[in-house]
Amino acid sequence: MTEQEKYMKAAIKQAKKAYALLEVPIGCVIVHEGKIIGRGYNRRNTDKNTLAHAEITAINRASKKLGDWRLEGCTLYVTLEPCQMCAGAIVQARIDEVVMGCMNPKAGCGGSILNILENERFNHQVKVTRGVLEEECSSMLKEFFKGLRVRVKMEKKLRVSAVAENTAVQQKETGEENVNEDKK
Repeated sequence: MTEQEKYMKAAIKQAKKAYALLEVPIGCVIVHEGKIIGRGYNRRNTDKNTLAHAEITAINRASKKLGDWRLEGCTLYVTLEPCQMCAGAIVQARIDEVVMGCMNPKAGCGGSILNILENERFNHQVKVTRGVLEEECSSMLKEFFKGLRVRVKMEKKLRVSAVAENTAVQQKETGEENVNEDKK
């Protein structure tokens, strides 16, 4: 196992924590001088906070650990390509390198839609490595969204059933049921 795979496994472990909370399973770790100094996983729905992304949490923790907002000399490992907010935070934190598991064709800003991380117009560019343990990262996301679609479909059926049951109870209580039959 390479060093990159070792740290990506640690990020995957964080993503599994998000999965357990029924959050989109994205995990992140930040490494400095061979040690993990920041960990994070997606908690956006749990915390009801749009900023509660894995990368933002890990950056906050790493900054606290180092006592500096500048995370120079650090490498960030993340299971899914960062969004625009997280990519911007990575650049602002002066992180040296980002290692990604899988790409995000719908919202990725590390090369898919935009490339904020390597954009030469900014005062800091980040070295990017893509595709580390890509299949493992990607399959976890696919499994999550497949389960989410099933849950949403079941919840919809339950809501429709509950509305029908509630309507039947109301009709029985108010006698509306008989009124409709009289019209026939």
